[in-house]
Amino acid sequence: MRIHGYRFFFYSNEGSEPPHVHVEHAGMIAKFWLAPVESAGRSAFDARRIRLLETIVARHEFLILEAWHEHSDR
Repeated sequence: MRIHGYRFFFYSNEGSEPPHVHVEHAGMIAKFWLAPVESAGRSAFDARRIRLLETIVARHEFLILEAWHEHSDR
């Protein structure tokens, strides 16, 4: 899915990690935990962009979490 020009996606077979989403833009990728939303750690995005992405993920958390469950149930 794309939101504000960012690609939000999931990888298959990531083991038993809790719900999360990966965000890609301009060749950079960040990972965010869901429920509660927070950055999963290091990223090529700067701190300002990470805060913006956290806000976007939080605003769309329900939709992203729903898609995560659909993806993980496959």
